[in-house]
Amino acid sequence: MRILGIDPGTLHMGYGLIDDVNGVISMVECGVLSLPKTVPLEKRLHRFYVELLDIIGSFHPEEVAVEEPFVALNVRSALAIGRAQAIAILAAAGNNLPIFRYSPTQVKQQVTNYGRSSKAQVETMVKLQLGLSVLPQPSDAADALAIAICHLQQRRLNSLISKIR
Repeated sequence: MRILGIDPGTLHMGYGLIDDVNGVISMVECGVLSLPKTVPLEKRLHRFYVELLDIIGSFHPEEVAVEEPFVALNVRSALAIGRAQAIAILAAAGNNLPIFRYSPTQVKQQVTNYGRSSKAQVETMVKLQLGLSVLPQPSDAADALAIAICHLQQRRLNSLISKIR
C-alpha cells in the first residue's frame, strides 16, 4: 500500500509518500513544493496542482491523505489553506484516488499517541516510525509524512475493528 500525505499551504505544500509492505512502513519520497509570495495566488495554486499531478503520476499512490485546515482565530489563514487543500483533493480525485482528510489533532494523536504533541515530537516520531537516521526536512515534508502515517494507522485500526464485528 502506497500512501501520499499532503500538508497543504499556499506558499509551501509538503508531500510525503510511504509504503506499507507486510506491516513494515518506509519512506518513499518527501519534499516541499514552494513558490514565492510575489507569485499571484492563483498561479501558485495552479503550479502546485500541476506538480501534484506529476508526483501522483511518478509514484502511483493508492490513497491520498490531506490535512484539514486549523481554523482557531485566523480565519483568513484557514481559508487560504482550504484553497490549497482543494487543489490537493482535485489532483487526487482526477486520478480516481481515494481521499482521506484528517485534522491536525487526529494526525498528532495517531502519530504520537497524544493529540496536543509539539511539532518536534511529531517530527521525532515520524523519524522513528520510518526508521530514518535524520529528521525529514523541511518541516512541511515531515508534516506530510505524518499525515500519511496517520492515515495508515487509521486504516490498520479500521481493519482491526472490522474483524471484531
